[in-house]
Amino acid sequence: MKKYSSILFLSLLFLPFQVLASETSSGTLLNLTDHWVGFVAIAIFVIAYSLVIFEEKIHLRKSKPILIAAGLIWLVIGIVYKQHGLSTLAEEGIRHNFLEYAELFFFLLVAMTYINAMIERDVFDALRDWLVNKGFTYKQLFWMTGILAFFISPIADNLTTALIMCSVVLAVGNGHAKFVGVSCINIVVAANAGGAFSPFGDITTLMVWQKGMVEFSEFFSLFIPSVVNFLVPAFIMQFAIMKGKPAAIEEGSHAQIKQGGLVIVGLFLLTIITAISFHNFLHLPPAIGMMLGLGFLKFYGFFLRRQHKKETEENPTSVSTQRPYDIFDRIAQAEWDTLFFFYGVILAVGGLGFLGYLGMASSYMYGELGATPANVLVGILSSIVDNIPVMFAVLTMQPDMSHAQWLLVTLTAGVGGSLLSVGSAAGIALMGQARGHYTFMTHLKWTPAIALGYAASIWVHLFINGS
Repeated sequence: MKKYSSILFLSLLFLPFQVLASETSSGTLLNLTDHWVGFVAIAIFVIAYSLVIFEEKIHLRKSKPILIAAGLIWLVIGIVYKQHGLSTLAEEGIRHNFLEYAELFFFLLVAMTYINAMIERDVFDALRDWLVNKGFTYKQLFWMTGILAFFISPIADNLTTALIMCSVVLAVGNGHAKFVGVSCINIVVAANAGGAFSPFGDITTLMVWQKGMVEFSEFFSLFIPSVVNFLVPAFIMQFAIMKGKPAAIEEGSHAQIKQGGLVIVGLFLLTIITAISFHNFLHLPPAIGMMLGLGFLKFYGFFLRRQHKKETEENPTSVSTQRPYDIFDRIAQAEWDTLFFFYGVILAVGGLGFLGYLGMASSYMYGELGATPANVLVGILSSIVDNIPVMFAVLTMQPDMSHAQWLLVTLTAGVGGSLLSVGSAAGIALMGQARGHYTFMTHLKWTPAIALGYAASIWVHLFINGS
């Protein structure tokens, strides 16, 4: 029986399924949505992404299954294109996707390196201790951490910002589980909302900017809708915060910014300006400007090491507990799992687009439903599935819609993940950092309030920017 099953499988493999073709500027692409290759690719992606979704349960890092899925999808594409004598087209398709990833990879690597450098110099720890020791009440801290998350995330990205603000909440909320839980929800919503009006705030906004769909200055038209998205649920949740204030940190235990910390902050801002200038004025990829900024950091790191060596030689009897600054340590601390996951997503979703599935999805969502319902749906999908593949799929489809609608999908993909705790990197990270206090069910309890803010931000955007 096994023998005949194998023969049947092989015969299906080479059965001449109906293969439609579409003309492109570089040649004829095959529509393989009804071919065995398409079915296999969909199955591979679904299995891999199921493992990604259950990462916290099975403790398998999300990059592993999606890397394998990307390779297998392009393997089966390569097989069928080879059979049709079109290997060159498959090569061009995968090179196009890989180039898109390379630009985003180097941009994100530099940003992560700068953030890690600031963490190593205790910039964020000093901010945390300053907040804790200022004598704010619990309700004031609820608003302070939310507002800071909203305004830091456009520069430092929503994940890093959420982790920093959560450390503040955990430091002051020891023994007050409800305060920690509600504050974490507020931080996730604020960080995602703040990241939506900046190319640097979220990977999806960065993708939209680098693709040229929205110019840098145009992102700020999403500022007011993002504020509404944050303020509506925050106003509702504040009534759950108890009265009183936490105890101050003991004297002598405050974190101090290490030498060069503020200079690195300045260099990071200069790097952002450099990347924007490269893109806006020279029409060069922003990643090139970011790599120039990495050069700034590496050059300054050289002087930090020289200064450390000089101080050690001048005081040979004193044992320094502070390690010399090493730029490669900071690069090594980058979120490599996220970077490799991002590679897998772009190649896997790009492969599905190459097969013709994204064209089908675009025809239904943007043809049948219409642009506004489709873009609202994108945000809801982002709360269930990671917003990176959803946004990359939209960018690959490139549906014909107005500029206001491109701004809308940028907004919804950025803030839609706040609807569930598993809908954004910030939410997933805080479930681990504030384990036992901030959970899926804790967040779900406040989902109606967050959904109200989501709907209000869409209405405000269409009212302000719809024309």
